[in-house]
Amino acid sequence: MFPKVPDYHKPNKPLIPNGLGVIYVLASATYLFALYYFNQPLASNNVSSALTLAVCVLFGGFMGLLDDWMDLRWRYKAFLPLVASVPLITLAKNLGLRTSITLPLLGSIQFGDYYYFLVIPLIVTVTTNTINQLGGLNGLETICPAIVLVGLMSISGENAILLYVPLIVWLILAFLNFRGKIFVGNSGSFAVGMTIAAFAIISDVKSALIISILPYIFNSSLILLTFFLFRKKANVYFDGEKLSSDHRRSLITLITYYRPMTERQTVLIISLLVAFSTLVAVFAL
Repeated sequence: MFPKVPDYHKPNKPLIPNGLGVIYVLASATYLFALYYFNQPLASNNVSSALTLAVCVLFGGFMGLLDDWMDLRWRYKAFLPLVASVPLITLAKNLGLRTSITLPLLGSIQFGDYYYFLVIPLIVTVTTNTINQLGGLNGLETICPAIVLVGLMSISGENAILLYVPLIVWLILAFLNFRGKIFVGNSGSFAVGMTIAAFAIISDVKSALIISILPYIFNSSLILLTFFLFRKKANVYFDGEKLSSDHRRSLITLITYYRPMTERQTVLIISLLVAFSTLVAVFAL
């Protein structure tokens, strides 16, 4: 059912089913629609948190499929998530969510109306694209988002119910992805990125989100700065056993620059970095 693509970081480059992130999209949307149908309380003025999150997940999956089919350029992918910010803006205004963000050392920053039309689109765009950019290794694009999801759920109160089924489905996909059995594809990475951004806004845990995704932001900043300054892309080499790099243009190449590592070792180190930033976010706020 799913197209197969080569796994470039395995001996003999075996063909692996790609695009199984659509399973996450369908299961999550079905669950969220069911929550709404079975009298899940409306947020305010007939605006539902479950339906809003479902719309965002579906759009993330659609955007990923579009990228898989058309190989969209980054100039288009960077701004497509702005469309998904519209239902979140509506929800935030109807709920009367805080228009401020509290950060360690900086304190509370009040944005007023700019929060709806500047901050929310910025959170959705940055989160979705940075999560999509940190991938390419088995388990990397699934385990790290799962860590962030668990962290946000732990401090979101009753809103955690929105992610019970999505998290379970994503963990199953992460297990298979880590073992090199499947790839979630862009449909999965964009959908889970959209899930994280939307859930953080709905649950008003934006500060925790920003701290949790700092490794993602660092990775994307390194990639973009290198590309715009030197017109060079990050690339990791596989010698049949370990990964190595002769440059430092991304988080993966930075880690494998000093010492060649296996794919799983690299994924473990980056996952630990994300786990550390998520723990800081959970306990610091």
